[in-house]
Amino acid sequence: MLIQSQCSVLSPIRLTNPHRRLPIISRRAPFNACRMNGGVVISTWLGRKKNRGVTVSATEEPSSSLSVQKKRKVVDHICLLKAKEDLSDEEEKDMLDFLYTTQYQMRGILAVSLGRILNENIDKYTHAVYMRFQRKEDMGKFYENPFYLRVLNEHVLPYCHGLTNVDYESEVEDDIIPIFRKGEEFNFGVEFVLLLSLIDNASGRVEEALVSLEGLIMGFPSIIVQSTRGLNFNPSSKEYTHGVVIRFRSLDAFEIFVGSSEYKEIWKSKFDQITRKTLSLHFSVDPVGSEIM
Repeated sequence: MLIQSQCSVLSPIRLTNPHRRLPIISRRAPFNACRMNGGVVISTWLGRKKNRGVTVSATEEPSSSLSVQKKRKVVDHICLLKAKEDLSDEEEKDMLDFLYTTQYQMRGILAVSLGRILNENIDKYTHAVYMRFQRKEDMGKFYENPFYLRVLNEHVLPYCHGLTNVDYESEVEDDIIPIFRKGEEFNFGVEFVLLLSLIDNASGRVEEALVSLEGLIMGFPSIIVQSTRGLNFNPSSKEYTHGVVIRFRSLDAFEIFVGSSEYKEIWKSKFDQITRKTLSLHFSVDPVGSEIM
């Protein structure tokens, strides 16, 4: 089915360079989707292809131009779902289809990706939804939107027995591709979601740890497309204080990063002593075909 893509109505975005060119893994094929070239390329659990391999190098130096890029504030939203064990493939597709199409029913949603979580986790989350909003006000309207509430009540909650929302404000490059997560770099890959509960009396060490992680991420430009992080301001999920989302170019790229000695060392030296609880999840974004939703 072809559905005409609608663009969100946004305040003017001034681009600094409009001509810029741009830990167990389940192999069960999920439904996943993302925006692509102005429309949306649809992938369901029935049609997902194997993750495309890429040649990656962890030694590539980041471009010096990154340090002079202007930044724009965005608000990232993470929703984690616990689906019922007897969820059928048809029910899963219905649930994720309706969650994905919420972006066409309201203003302020800049990007969406979602899918079935590929790794086992202690909290038994099975699916993840990532959305980006232009402003906090847009997110507030999202939670109260009648269409979204109807989707929850009719197409999500009947299939799930729990969900968690984490929201945080972050910054990205002030350019159309990183803001809207559009273009070839965002068509495929793996979304890595890291939720942290950090102790209250270590504010200096918390910021130091997060800055160290950000510095490490910048050292892997050939395998990481984008990352954001921020303080969770959702009052319904105080279990986690911070959220991090990293888009990798492929599953291989994700495994290289989390398996690297540098990542393990930062976690051991910076995070271990200030972390009460962590939750790390990843899901594949692998559109198939050329249908426009």
